Amino acid sequence: MARRADVVALLQPGASHVNLDGLAVDRVVADLRDASSVLAAAEGCRVVFHVAALYRFWARNPRDFYDVNVGGSLNVINAAKAAGVERVVYTSTVGTIGLDGTELDEAADETAWARIDHLFGLYKQSKYVAEHEVLRAGAEGLPVVLVQPTLPLGPGDRAPTPTGKTVLDFLNGRIPGWFDTALNVVDVDDVATGHVLAAERGAQGRSYVIGGENLELRQILDILAAATGLPRATIKVPRRAALAAAHASDFLEGRLLRREPTVPLEGARMAATRMIFTDARARRELGYRSRPAVEAILRSARWYTDNGFVSPKRLARIRWRDDAELSANDHIPKGKAGIPLDRSPKSSA
Repeated sequence: MARRADVVALLQPGASHVNLDGLAVDRVVADLRDASSVLAAAEGCRVVFHVAALYRFWARNPRDFYDVNVGGSLNVINAAKAAGVERVVYTSTVGTIGLDGTELDEAADETAWARIDHLFGLYKQSKYVAEHEVLRAGAEGLPVVLVQPTLPLGPGDRAPTPTGKTVLDFLNGRIPGWFDTALNVVDVDDVATGHVLAAERGAQGRSYVIGGENLELRQILDILAAATGLPRATIKVPRRAALAAAHASDFLEGRLLRREPTVPLEGARMAATRMIFTDARARRELGYRSRPAVEAILRSARWYTDNGFVSPKRLARIRWRDDAELSANDHIPKGKAGIPLDRSPKSSA
């Protein structure tokens, strides 16, 4: 449903803005770390959606994670205070949620507190700090609500993000095997809708997991294989082997050669953890709904193939199947606990 809102988009300097082409939005190019530019962009706004972050597993300058994710968030908070906005919606991450029960296939929710040693990598750590700065501002009176997206997939991921890279790497033949792990998959458009619902209906200072369905990584890869006709990933990679390769890649490529590791350590650590979640609070309190995970996976895959991200050799091998023929439950093996794990009611967005 259209909200008839006037939108101002704060855009990263030097980044592609093509995803906004054709949309009636005012564009402001500014560095999130520039407090005065952020302040100017917030003037006259009623609601601020703070969705920007350095979302990567590695950066040549590690300090960038804190400068952008923490310092940038503080700039947004101060700008929102100065502008007197009615609501700030802060995009956090399920990476700040505790996962102690997920190895037993118990889906985590907003009440699960994180163990510090589970905050793998600078992205999670900086987002954890930023989240608490937002909560601090909320305790001091700033009208804030937090959303914690799970694993967003879908069109428009030009970076690509670490989540989208899983799909893209499969399409390009770079994933011969799979880890014994599970993830919560959600369509990017449903995440966007969840943000709007949080702005309209979210409680002050409350956080909401915005998710979809819990699937094992093997299931996600099998969905892609079934949809494209590309070979399935057949090798189960032991967690210890993955972590050993990641440590070697981090040392040789990341530290010595100063380039992004082929096997990022943070990604390998995440792969060794079952990241399953329930979004029951958002469904109950916000009226949030999500489409089936298989749709999100296939929308992501088709977008990458249609926009030049897949090598010509692999592209020539793809033979798409009709979306209606595919089902996350009917065409791939179930997980060790009968995945999908999140059995909360689902409906189309």
